[in-house]
Amino acid sequence: MTDSALEALPFLRKQARTQRFTLGAPKEFKVAPDGSRVLFLRAESGVDPRNSLWSLDLASGAESKLVDAAELLPGEENLPPEERARRERSRESGGGVVGYAVDDAFSVAAFTLSGKLYTLDLASGEVKVLVDSSVVDPRPNPTGTHIAYVRDRRLRVIDLTTGEDRLLVDEEGDEIAWGLAEFIAAEELGRARGYWWSPDGQSLLVERSDRSAVPRWTIADPANPQAPANVVAYPAAGAANVDVSLSFLGLDGGRVDLAPAEWEYLVAVHWSAGGKPLVTVQSRDQRTLEILAADPADGSVTTLHTETDPDWVEITPGVPAWTKDGRLVRESAVDGSHRLFIDGEPVTEPALQVRSVLQVGAEVLFSASDEDSTQIHVYRTENGKVRRLSTTDGVHVGAGSAELAVIASWSLEHSGPDVSVLADGEPVAKITSATVDPGIVPNLRWLALGERGLRAALLMPTGYREEDGKLPVLLDPYGGPHAQRVLQSRNAFLTSQWLADQGFAVLVADGRGTPGRGPAWEKEVAGEFASITLADQVDALHAAAEIEPALDLGRVAIRGWSYGGYLSALAVLRRPDVFHAGVAGAPVTDWALYDTHYTERYLGTPQDNPDVYERNSLIADDLTRALLIVHGLADDNVFVAHALRLSSALLAKGRQHVFLPLAGATHMSPQAEEVAENLMRTQVEWIKRELAAVKEDVA
Repeated sequence: MTDSALEALPFLRKQARTQRFTLGAPKEFKVAPDGSRVLFLRAESGVDPRNSLWSLDLASGAESKLVDAAELLPGEENLPPEERARRERSRESGGGVVGYAVDDAFSVAAFTLSGKLYTLDLASGEVKVLVDSSVVDPRPNPTGTHIAYVRDRRLRVIDLTTGEDRLLVDEEGDEIAWGLAEFIAAEELGRARGYWWSPDGQSLLVERSDRSAVPRWTIADPANPQAPANVVAYPAAGAANVDVSLSFLGLDGGRVDLAPAEWEYLVAVHWSAGGKPLVTVQSRDQRTLEILAADPADGSVTTLHTETDPDWVEITPGVPAWTKDGRLVRESAVDGSHRLFIDGEPVTEPALQVRSVLQVGAEVLFSASDEDSTQIHVYRTENGKVRRLSTTDGVHVGAGSAELAVIASWSLEHSGPDVSVLADGEPVAKITSATVDPGIVPNLRWLALGERGLRAALLMPTGYREEDGKLPVLLDPYGGPHAQRVLQSRNAFLTSQWLADQGFAVLVADGRGTPGRGPAWEKEVAGEFASITLADQVDALHAAAEIEPALDLGRVAIRGWSYGGYLSALAVLRRPDVFHAGVAGAPVTDWALYDTHYTERYLGTPQDNPDVYERNSLIADDLTRALLIVHGLADDNVFVAHALRLSSALLAKGRQHVFLPLAGATHMSPQAEEVAENLMRTQVEWIKRELAAVKEDVA
């Protein structure tokens, strides 16, 4: 597609074709141990959905394509079911090479395309196909002699010298999996892996999961009744989880099972030369988290650290881990902050909120927010002190190591990422981004609203002037815990600005429960999804109207997806005095139908807390305002049962509403260009019509 043809496209079509302007952004950075080069993934252009594997030579600054996805796979991908599920859990909408792994010496890389296992010799550039179908998550061992992968829910290993491909554990039954991260791990714990190589490359620590006790839920395709239904194991709140255990498996055929213990969730595993493998586990009520050191010789475990909390213990990506000299790195919530600890001592000050640990070596690379939660910066430790590496305002994503870091910077000043390589904190190279310019510049005001200083952005139509008069208000939040919308990145507000340009004042606000403002702020939503998150949106609206007189509080709508969909339905159901219309996309309507780890973290189990579930459910609520419900029929995260049950309950009360089913759509918003564009236009036209009716009624 030519640049001129792309520019001529309407914004919504351009947004869909570029997958929200993410195509062409470099990602998945890996730094060679000798500091000579950086590997990364990037699509050829901002409209190409296929990622290829690239290399940046740090001496010359030249980029070269190592694996051309279009050349290896010119047609459509044919993915195994486990890979489709993995991409849905990670919200990966791109194609081509979406992940890869390398050995410690950067001699061999492994990746999949269309279910085939490929290896790349990083010295010669030779690409080989080792397995021709159904491969998931291939990873070389640290010494580059073997590659492990999952096929048909079983872990296998290939000897790269002899070509021998063998099954590590031969156990019958489709309910059992070896080496795969289960649903809860991938969806809620941020753990996509199910096996980990030993530092010497001669054994693996492997997850065995048994889903036989998990309830079975059915996803049918009403648009194609001839297609078989998809039956999935879904651990709804209060129900049985997948049973997870760990075993050490040796390439010599040996097996040592990890000693059983009283834990429900396998949170993370870290195995490096710094010490014994670290196994992080969490209790069912999530109020206890333990860091264990496992002994490969006999499977015994030693507790290194225990964290408890009356509400829940937060999980921080990237920790625990060993430094190269064997010091334990972890995060703990103390002094009102998420703080980084090394060898039992805090290394970050309470004013800094640690977001994630990016790499642990001799020093630690991590991301954090200071007093301004709308920005995320990359930091490193340095001889017991902390140094900030990112230098501009915005949201910064880091990779590599403290000594040689790759930082992708998103800002209000530009669209797409600016990617730099830093050696000891100093820029030494750039990595090209091929993202498309959206052609939209957010016209926003940065606000701290109300007595709680709610972080918010107010977007007005491009070129709006005071004499243009009052505007209907559209709230565009996510609003739920552990997710943030108000971040200093232009790309975060592109859709909101397009909505504003349709004639709205658009308000985006983060309330209590959102990250970046400390443990106490996050935990105010415990047991109180409905009252707390809705109250914050109402407070933000009223506070914004005091600052900006153009906001017409007589015409207020709200839209959102997932938790934002729940919040939108909640708003029109429980605060019809404030909200006149709501669009609820893929909403959770009954928390007893959502998964264990997420729901029980905040609400406990429905068996122990039926009153909590009742007051946070939407099913019994009455409706006096306009409500549009949108839901994908193939959603395996928030099942369409949520929307159907709410719709049925409203119909039984005689309450008019609109239900729009999306055939074949999952929990990710629709990817088909025409559907994505027309779905957004349908929402806007519906909101305008309903708010116009409200204005006429008032008149």
